[in-house]
Amino acid sequence: MAQILVVDDEVGIRELLSEILRDEGHDVRLAENAGAARAARAAARPDLVLLDIWMPDTDGITLLKEWVANSQLTMPVVMMSGHGTIDTAVEATKIGAIDFLEKPIGMQKLLSAVQRALDRSHKPGAGGLSLAAFPRSVPLKDLKKRLEQLAAKSRTVLLRAGAAGFAELAARTLQPPGRAWVDLAADSSPITLDALQGAAGGVLWCEDLARLTRLQQKNLAFAGERLDKYDLHLVAATSADMAALVALGWDEAPLRRLFEVWLGLPQLADVRDEIPDIAAHLLAQLVEGGDAPARRLSTAAQNALRQHGWPGGYGELKSVVKSLALAALDEEIGDEDVGRLIAPVVAAVPPVGPLSSEMLALPLREAREVFERLYFEYHLGLDGGNMTRLAEKTGLERTHIYRKLKDLGLR
Repeated sequence: MAQILVVDDEVGIRELLSEILRDEGHDVRLAENAGAARAARAAARPDLVLLDIWMPDTDGITLLKEWVANSQLTMPVVMMSGHGTIDTAVEATKIGAIDFLEKPIGMQKLLSAVQRALDRSHKPGAGGLSLAAFPRSVPLKDLKKRLEQLAAKSRTVLLRAGAAGFAELAARTLQPPGRAWVDLAADSSPITLDALQGAAGGVLWCEDLARLTRLQQKNLAFAGERLDKYDLHLVAATSADMAALVALGWDEAPLRRLFEVWLGLPQLADVRDEIPDIAAHLLAQLVEGGDAPARRLSTAAQNALRQHGWPGGYGELKSVVKSLALAALDEEIGDEDVGRLIAPVVAAVPPVGPLSSEMLALPLREAREVFERLYFEYHLGLDGGNMTRLAEKTGLERTHIYRKLKDLGLR
């Protein structure tokens, strides 16, 4: 039978519910407050949680939000309250609870709710990490508020962010618990109305508009015209402007809709103090999902992660955390583990001297091409081929840089 966690500060209710459920053959664990519930949830994921709303330390609604933010709502939750209102029940179900029981709870009502919850096949909160997991971080909390304000008034949200940003972490904030997350760049077939219907209430996501194929661009435009009908949000990220995307083959009409509402995101290195916390949450997700053995980051390892420049942004951080979790020999990941993985690679920088008389003797067009080749070779070597830093130093859009390097015969 099922493993059921009963969380209630009243000992009499805990014992009554436990007796009924055990008579039905269930394995029951008890928690008298939110702290005990957290510990029980961390020890082993239950098949169902019966969660009281009014508790002395942390109320049940807050604990439910915490589980959602930390991607720990991987089990059905039924809320309980002796002072329940319709508004409270609605709020709980919006957050991720699947049912609401008003005290006193009759035996038949309890067993029916438990059976319905156990029959639910989906896992409501199994999504990626979002900004909601960092309520104590001022910059991330402010960014979350801005995102939610935009999404409340617009079905489309454009995130202006480069490769060194954390667009996915921000975008996941707009994914409601239990709703779909559809990556438009992951499918090369035409999107259908059935697919949109199946994703209703969720988020359509595109990490980089410049990387979409022509068919994927059409999928985005097709879905963008039907967001209201299927209660969808479209969240896309790019570092390019409209002109650069049009040059890559985009139709202007869907781009104009996308660029109506946008938000600039900082780079991951700009929120350096939050990186250890983000990494710890990513690691906890891997362990929780069974994708890595039990691991934790030492203080020294967290400091090493904080000091890294993260030119690859959030994607690089996720890759590093997973690699550390799988490759570490001990349960505690040390700074030496981090150092072996992200030790800076020093590239050979070609020497640049004064302009030679041979160059000055060339026709202007040829001399300019020679100079540009030297210029880009120098900065590519200096920054280890990092295109984001090259764009910052040259003042050019990344798409323009790619074309320039191709014209110059540089990789």
